[in-house]
Amino acid sequence: MRVKSTLACLLILCTVAPPSGLTQEPSEERRPEQPATGILSHLPPDSVTEHMLQTRNGPLRYQATAGTMDLIGQNGERNAKIFYTAYVMKDRQADRPVTFAFNGGPGAASAYLHLGLVGPLVLPFKDENADGTQPRLKNNPDSWLSFTDLVLIDPIGTGWSRAVSNDAAERYFNVRQDAESIAKTIALYVHKNNLLTAPKYLLGESYGGYRAAKVAVAMKNSQNIIPAGIVMISPLIEGRFLFGLDQDPLASSLQLPSLAAAELERQGRFTPEALDPIEHFAMNDYLTTLAGPVLTDPEASAFYGRVAAMTGLPLATVEKTRGFVGDVYAKEAGGTGRVVSPYDAGSSTADPYPESAVSRNDDPVLDGYTRAYGSAFASYARDTLGFDTPITYTLLNEEVNRRWEWNGGHGGDTRATASASNDLRDLLSVIPSFQLMVAHGYSDILTPYGMSQYVLNHLPPQLAEGRTSLNVYRGGHMFYTRDEERHRIFEDARAFYERDDARD
Repeated sequence: MRVKSTLACLLILCTVAPPSGLTQEPSEERRPEQPATGILSHLPPDSVTEHMLQTRNGPLRYQATAGTMDLIGQNGERNAKIFYTAYVMKDRQADRPVTFAFNGGPGAASAYLHLGLVGPLVLPFKDENADGTQPRLKNNPDSWLSFTDLVLIDPIGTGWSRAVSNDAAERYFNVRQDAESIAKTIALYVHKNNLLTAPKYLLGESYGGYRAAKVAVAMKNSQNIIPAGIVMISPLIEGRFLFGLDQDPLASSLQLPSLAAAELERQGRFTPEALDPIEHFAMNDYLTTLAGPVLTDPEASAFYGRVAAMTGLPLATVEKTRGFVGDVYAKEAGGTGRVVSPYDAGSSTADPYPESAVSRNDDPVLDGYTRAYGSAFASYARDTLGFDTPITYTLLNEEVNRRWEWNGGHGGDTRATASASNDLRDLLSVIPSFQLMVAHGYSDILTPYGMSQYVLNHLPPQLAEGRTSLNVYRGGHMFYTRDEERHRIFEDARAFYERDDARD
């Protein structure tokens, strides 16, 4: 099974109609821009505008800033600019939370979380825009701006964040420097806007969940800013579970419930309760059988038949792989002539290469309708936020992903060494009020919920009890593209933030 984690983004301009319920009042406040050269000279000064969001509880007035932060090297010269979008409620209280959000990849910009989940505007994928061809933003009554200010950050090489040169950019394409640069950006924003007393949260999706743990540690250790909590969306926490599924009995067992959930979705029979016996089977008979010797009949027929029925895979395929089905699932679980996306395996699409024995097509989700986030955000930033630049908004940067240094190496086995579990333990230990919320889609087989559940279950109870939670929703990696699930996580996130307020 071939999974594309990031791809280069070709910007296709499309018109985004002004959403109903949004008013724009250009502000005269603009930060003077230092002289810049090269690509950085094409990034305009910060743009500050005034708006109103129609929430479920009435109108909310807020100020939006689309701008950049300078990153200065040891030589005292600017070596990069990080693009961000901030939304701040007017007349905010000093103790109102502020959340710093970013996506993953590595190589993904923040437009996914921005226009998909938390921002004041949302890009729906339904009706005429079900395939992303007619993007039209609308008011988001489930914007997290209802309970927290928002600062959405694009790491170097994504969005409009750029380094002065390729050599300078290379320095940011690794776990440590990436985390340090975002922690520095957060510190710059906090001090510039007098937010030191505000509770500061991190929100990260996919690799961004792993990044959030690393940024939180960097905030504390390098910038002396204590984070209040983290929300992880479909996160990578332990790389050892995600890579090498065809060899690891535990990783395969943690993935099995998501494979079964996707099959239930395709059959129209999904309920959370239907997964209870499957989760039990996965961590008992399935795990011990995969870890044991090769089965012989009649045990083999019964076991492989049960796995085939749960996953929708042909019995012959399950027998051939001895039950390690993660790598063949995308190509064969959808039925003859169909493929499923690892990002949301609950639906299938026509296989463009039915004659191929392996999955080789572009991903229906990552390379399909969600690409519209990039062009929609570029138009929105220009027409509504007043940030006008000829630079392409890079939604997904394959080059960043290819050049990424994990733990002393690029790709391959080095990805399996990625781990954020110890970071979470340390944060929970040294910050008694620290909170962690993890959210997943049931049908996400790229970062399955079972893997995060395992991590949380193995935290020391004295650290985790009452301070960590796992919330699972219908859908895949970007489950928030479903309106009902976006509303559900809005309510869960609001309760998460309010729970922290109650502890103070």
